[in-house]
Amino acid sequence: MTIQELQTQIDQWIQDYGVRYFSELTNLGILMEEVGEVARIMTRQYGEQSFKAGDAQNLADELADVLFVLTCIANQTGINLTQAMHRNLEKKTSRDKDRHKNNTKLLSS
Repeated sequence: MTIQELQTQIDQWIQDYGVRYFSELTNLGILMEEVGEVARIMTRQYGEQSFKAGDAQNLADELADVLFVLTCIANQTGINLTQAMHRNLEKKTSRDKDRHKNNTKLLSS
């Protein structure tokens, strides 16, 4: 699935099942909640914390929730994520083309 197909499919899902998009601020709050769920799993799976009984441990599902809400925000604010990602990668490439290669912190591990 391309990014544009994702945006189209989510927009269709909202029309078919979601009635309408939540407001941009509501979706921002939902995005923060979903990112928090990713953080909870990551800190327990890869950090020092342990899972509690009954903790959800499906990182893939939580990342998909983040992508869903992020795509909703892009759709409702008129952002073409394909174009935005192309511009973002161009920016990162011109700014960071040598930065990471010269970072001794990255080379030492």
